[in-house]
Amino acid sequence: MKRTIVTLFILFVYLQCSSNKNSPDPAADSSLTSKPALVAALRTGADQLDVLLLKIKDKRVALVVNYTAVIGKTHLADTLKGYGVTIKKIMSPEHGFRGTATAGEHVKDGLDTKTGLLVVSLYGDNRKPTAAQLEDVDVVIFDIQDVGVRFFTYLGTLHYVMEAFAETGKKVIVLDRPDPNGSYIDGPVLLPKHKSFIGMHPVPVVHGMTVGEYAQMINGEGWLEGKKKCDLEVVTMKNWTHADAYSLPLKPSPNLPNDQSIRLYPSICFFEGTALSLGRGTSMPFQVIGHPDLKNFPFQFTPVDVPGMAIDPPLENKLCFGLDLRQVDVAKKVDLHYLIDMYKAFPDKEKFFVPHFARWAGNELLAQQIKDGVSEVQIRESWQKDLTAFKEMRKKYLLYPE
Repeated sequence: MKRTIVTLFILFVYLQCSSNKNSPDPAADSSLTSKPALVAALRTGADQLDVLLLKIKDKRVALVVNYTAVIGKTHLADTLKGYGVTIKKIMSPEHGFRGTATAGEHVKDGLDTKTGLLVVSLYGDNRKPTAAQLEDVDVVIFDIQDVGVRFFTYLGTLHYVMEAFAETGKKVIVLDRPDPNGSYIDGPVLLPKHKSFIGMHPVPVVHGMTVGEYAQMINGEGWLEGKKKCDLEVVTMKNWTHADAYSLPLKPSPNLPNDQSIRLYPSICFFEGTALSLGRGTSMPFQVIGHPDLKNFPFQFTPVDVPGMAIDPPLENKLCFGLDLRQVDVAKKVDLHYLIDMYKAFPDKEKFFVPHFARWAGNELLAQQIKDGVSEVQIRESWQKDLTAFKEMRKKYLLYPE
């Protein structure tokens, strides 16, 4: 036995010496000494269980989550159950807890078969948690991947959760995640008269904030009913800045399947308020634009029912002609040339915009500007005063370097 141990030790020393002999000498190679240090790994709010578990010790917990609330490959609910946390219920946003409901689909309450937990829908009979739903809860954890765009309904869910917990005096903990569009701010600022679930607050289309930062703004600006403030804590990320590129590990909703769709989303979502299809009912949502009457365009696609993604999509089963944007370079701005060009090409201009287009634009002016032939440069100039004011307000709530 002793001989074996000695033999193994000699072999180990020999291998170490051989390795060192073959390794380059940093002093002899100046290129090695000039290499930058390794970048520290990003840690989301959910990744910091040492912080979170102390905040929820002996508490009755509700989770406002969907399938994007993961730590590595494990869902937050499973992780917390493994640590013995008392999870009373899951509250789910649009698309449901498992992300299988299509856009706008009514989601019902039920039991999650995997975890056995009660799932309360916040996109069904009520979008704001009721007092009865919060009776057995001390604290709520909000962990949903956002994309930094005003249209995304998860911000509406955040607002109503904060409002409900402000009314009960109970705590909201936001586990922060990166904003994949967080490096710029652009688009028209929403006017209060056009407030809806796809635009709850007077912010531009691209607000350049994480969910944690946005939650602080909701509280700080008095946007909750009665200007109440909720007891809010944000578990901030480590090693992230607004300038950092970020590729989402999971698609944030069924119709944003990849990075290209997420980059295009701020510009392409305007087409929800037009007669055109933006690819719902295809494998390319938010990456194509088209209509049956645009026959001069060579690219073609046909929207159909896609379970889990699109039921009864606009222009279902109709051959559409239009643009393929899957490979285009996407500028960091709200790019209006798609909207302007398609309006010019559309034969029946009276039917291009639908009545609720202002909900997406945040005003009535944008549609009128396009109808009047105002240039993109001039339209963008009309946003600047409001954008400047928003950027100044936003500074108070930033948690990460720009």
